[in-house]
Amino acid sequence: MSNTYTQVHIHAVFAVKYRDAVIHKSWQPDLYKYITGIVQNYDHKMLCINGVADHVHMLFGQRPKQGLSDLMREVKEHSTKWINRQGFIGTKFQWQSGYGAFSYSRSQVPQVIQYIENQEEHHRKKTFLEEYEQILTAFEVDYDERYIFKPLE
Repeated sequence: MSNTYTQVHIHAVFAVKYRDAVIHKSWQPDLYKYITGIVQNYDHKMLCINGVADHVHMLFGQRPKQGLSDLMREVKEHSTKWINRQGFIGTKFQWQSGYGAFSYSRSQVPQVIQYIENQEEHHRKKTFLEEYEQILTAFEVDYDERYIFKPLE
């Protein structure tokens, strides 16, 4: 599309099914590289990716030629297949259905990158559920607690 100019920064968060803590540090960097490749293959720009054993955060510049839900479907589908092919966890790996996605202005990007880079330290003080609900509240997103990333009870 000629004469189309955008600057859209998206912070996406997605969790392992049932929030199982199965993303091991030994293969976590390879997973992030793989997900980065998926994002970049669709012509988006990965700015930062990190997480902990049960979820992933990524900040990327989104291009207008692909919708967010399509990109997230591709990221989760292809990374799931990759994890399962590698046999990292010995059982079938799955991501939780759904994701959170939040937009930021250019001036906020450095703070979001710092936040994502410090996930391990951040989660020494706060659970994923506490973090996620805090983000949803800060963005004034109405949500149904039945569908938030909670493990089966």
